[in-house]
Amino acid sequence: MNRFVYTVILLILPLFLLHSQTNSPERFLQLSGIITDDLYRPVQGVAVISKKLHRGAISERSGIYSITTTPGDTVYFRALGFKRYHTIIPVSYEEKHCMVDILLETDTIAIEEVTIMPWKNYSEFIKEMTKEQPVDPIIENMNENLASIYVAVTNQTGVRISPEAGYRYAMEQNFSNMATRNMYPVNNLLNPFAWTKFLSEVKKGLLKNHSFTKPQPAKPIKKKKKTSSNNK
Repeated sequence: MNRFVYTVILLILPLFLLHSQTNSPERFLQLSGIITDDLYRPVQGVAVISKKLHRGAISERSGIYSITTTPGDTVYFRALGFKRYHTIIPVSYEEKHCMVDILLETDTIAIEEVTIMPWKNYSEFIKEMTKEQPVDPIIENMNENLASIYVAVTNQTGVRISPEAGYRYAMEQNFSNMATRNMYPVNNLLNPFAWTKFLSEVKKGLLKNHSFTKPQPAKPIKKKKKTSSNNK
């Protein structure tokens, strides 16, 4: 008897399930719209995900999206640099199409300027910067020769090297070049002012012999080697 009852129940149960499915079939609808940002500019590449159907879609370049969903479903919107957003389809919604425009809020964090340096910490940076670097022998010899030339030139009578003198000389050369641009070179033999100045200097003793100190030739300064205190 029990076996007969179980057999009848097994035969009737599928009929009840089939009847319930025919009375409440699952309805689908098309959800679409435009996704924009705070400035109402279209946002592309937004992931649109249906929680109930486990389906997804991506918004186009114009910000338009479209996805299949059902009443009562929750649709999520995810995009890099924007806050998360979701919308719920009402259970009582009976239309086949649903238009929903989405406005995403910007979710960016402004940070200060970051400088990447090839040292792990500040202590290593100080150690590297304060470490004595070997001097190139060529650069060292060049500096010594320049120093000796400077000493030799400054020993000449009436010669004074200074930044002001160099600037004045450069400005005079620049003015002379600008004044004689597109002109033939000046010939002082035909210049009466030059002759007047020359005769005036002759009267003052320009052609007389004057005693002067001949500057000595420049000698490179050799760097003395430091003797170690440990050597006996």
